[in-house]
Parts: sequence; C-alpha cells; structure tokens
Amino acid sequence: MLDGAVLPNKFTYPFVLKACAGLGDLNLGKSVHGSVVKFGFDDDVHVCNTTVHMYCCCSGGIESARKVFDEMPKLDSVSWSAMIGGYVRVGWSTDAVDLFREMQMVGVRPDEITMVSVLSACTDLGALELGKWVESYIDKEGIQKTVELSNALIDMFSKCGDVEKALKLFRNMSGRTIVSWTSVIDGLAMHGRGMEAMSLFEEMIGTGVAPDDVAFIGLFSACSHSGLVEKGKSYFSSMVEKFHIVPKIEHYGCMVDMLCRAGLVKEALEFIQKMPIEPNPIVLRTLISACRAHGELKLGESITKQLIRNEPMQESNYVLLSNIYAK
Repeated sequence: MLDGAVLPNKFTYPFVLKACAGLGDLNLGKSVHGSVVKFGFDDDVHVCNTTVHMYCCCSGGIESARKVFDEMPKLDSVSWSAMIGGYVRVGWSTDAVDLFREMQMVGVRPDEITMVSVLSACTDLGALELGKWVESYIDKEGIQKTVELSNALIDMFSKCGDVEKALKLFRNMSGRTIVSWTSVIDGLAMHGRGMEAMSLFEEMIGTGVAPDDVAFIGLFSACSHSGLVEKGKSYFSSMVEKFHIVPKIEHYGCMVDMLCRAGLVKEALEFIQKMPIEPNPIVLRTLISACRAHGELKLGESITKQLIRNEPMQESNYVLLSNIYAK
C-alpha cells in the first residue's frame, strides 16, 4: 500500500497494529507506531487504544504501552481496559488493581471486559476479599454478567478458596461453556474434593459438553490429590482413546505426580521412560522428591545428577541432591 503511494488513514492503523499484536513482534510494532506519529494519527483515541493493546501483546512492551497510555490526550473505557488487561497479561496484577482504582477515581465506568481483567488480577493475587468487593461492585453498577464475566467470577472464587460460592454461581448460570465446567473442576481438585470433581466431570459429559485438554488437567489433579490412581489411569486412557486428545507435558506431569503421591515410584519411572516426549525438569523433580520420600535414594541420586548435567546453573537441583544425601 505504501509502495503504491496510497497514504494510510486512522482506519488503517488499528488493523495493522492488531496484526503486529497477533505476531507478537515488538520491533515491527514500534516501526508501525513510528508511522502513526509520522502521519499525525497519535491523537486519535482508537489508534492509540490499539497501540496500547499492541504493546501489551508483545513481550517486553508493557512499559511502552503505559507511556502511550499516559500521553493519550483522551481516554475512554477501552483505553483503561486495554492497559489493565495488559498488566494482567504480564503478571503485574497489583498494578492492574491500582489502575482500576484510578479509573474509578476519574469517574470512567468499566464494562464487563474491564471486570474480567480485574477479576483475573484478584485470582492471581489470591485476594478473595477484593474479589468479593469486585462482585458486589458489578452488581451495584449493573454491569451485565456475560458468560465470560461469570466464568471469571467462578475462577476467582475457586482459586481463592471459596469453592461453595463458585459452585453456587456455576449452578445459577443459564448458559455454560467448557471454561465454566473446567473452572469448578479445577477448584474442587485444588481443595482436595476429588470425588466431587470427578462427579462434575461425568455430569459435564452427560450434558453433551466434550472435555478439552484443560479439563483433563483439572481431572488428573483431582485424582492425584485424592489418591485415586486407578481412576486417573482410566481417565488418561479415555482421553487418548475416546476423546482423541493428544497428551501434553502437563498431562504427563499430572500422571507422574499422581503415581508419586501414591508411593508408586518405580511405576512413575516406567511411565516417564515410556513417554513419547522428553520429560521436563518439573516432571523429573517430582520424581526425585518422591524417591527421597519413599527411600529410593540411589534412583533419586542418579536422576538428580542427570538433571544437574542438563541444568548446571539451576540451584534447586543441588538442593535436591543435598537433601537425598542428607537422608
């Protein structure tokens, strides 16, 4: 377009900036941002909002996003949502909550997209009381509880410890997605309520909702925390054979954790050896900790030495080996 001497306008840039965001290419995004300034569209709120979004989606771009945000001549609810969402995306949850409070102080009314980001920040911080306040704020302001917002509330309550509240919200939903089911299953699993998590999983299948790979991670976690090894093995087989989901390293990690918690160290080792993908350090450390706990010290020593050869600068590997020698 530029080579053809056709000049871009304020409608062109949001699309180009979204493309940069999709690619996650910070340098390309900066180049397009430079073009925005050059052609004089850096005072257009829609172009600026997309620029903030672009920087938030690119690794290392969050500070540039805040600079653009601070220099915008006019801010709307989309501007605030983009910046708050950006902070959540990079794990700066405290900054996201602080910016939300600032948004309230200047009198900008948030929408459901903003509230989803704020609830994600509460979840990340484990801030149950703040999450409860956010729920009451949503009700007070009459913000529409879309499926996405309801899912965010369920996820926050599940992960922050109020599983009963999460279940109540879940049961009151008129329409549910796989995310709704998975959030509650994860919450039940996290708090040792494995039988309830499995019951909910079966209910989900009974309603015709096909589980995805994330749902199975929650299910395996439930089996692991409740010592339901045979159930876990059965579900792992059904994931592959019935639902045709290719296991990821997270699924294998859950299975190893489940076997290790049950004291089946040798079986966990055999499982790792048969895996079609290389075990990551987390899987190996799980096995090493189980070796120490269940007296398989020679095996633990051997695996830890292998881990040290692969990651000589990782301090925790030496701590693991030291603990085995101490035992």
